[in-house]
Parts: sequence; C-alpha cells; structure tokens
Amino acid sequence: MITENGAAFDDYVNPQGEVIDPDRIAFLHGHLTAVHRAIQAGVDVRGYFLWSLLDNFEWGYGYSKRFGAVYVDYPTGRRTPKASARWYADVARTGTLPAADAT
Repeated sequence: MITENGAAFDDYVNPQGEVIDPDRIAFLHGHLTAVHRAIQAGVDVRGYFLWSLLDNFEWGYGYSKRFGAVYVDYPTGRRTPKASARWYADVARTGTLPAADAT
C-alpha cells in the first residue's frame, strides 16, 4: 500500500474560479506510471492513496503550500476541486492513465 503520496505547490484560484495545477498532475502521472511498472514486474501493490484530499495545515509549510486535490479557501472554508482532482478521478473511474497534460 502506498498510503501517502503527494506534493506541495503554490496553487491558487484563477479569475475563472478554477485551480489549474499541472505540476501536481505531472507528479501523479509519474508516480502512477512507476506503480504500474512495479505491478507489471510482480510487485503486490494493493492500493495508492493521494495525499491529500483537502489543502490543510502541514507541519513543514504551515498554510503556505497546498497539498490537496481540493483547494480550500481558509477564511471561508469554500472548496474548489483542482484540475488534478478531476484528472485523478478519471484515472480511478476508468482504470487507465491518461497523458499528464490531459486536464
């Protein structure tokens, strides 16, 4: 089981109300590709969990970096799924790994 795998970036909501995070998608694509190769090589991988669902306080960065697939506006609590959330949902739904630039 890969229980926590993710990366911190400087995500923000653009004027259209979207969070476009191509670096996180590229990160996930690379790691999921490696997991797939490991499975093909006979490694018994039972699961992969993205860290994390929501942006949150992180001991190393506080609130200065974003980890989640869902952007959290800290003052209001409003949640906005990032492009990586939609990309990851598509991977989970289809069982296929689209190109990293497929946002």
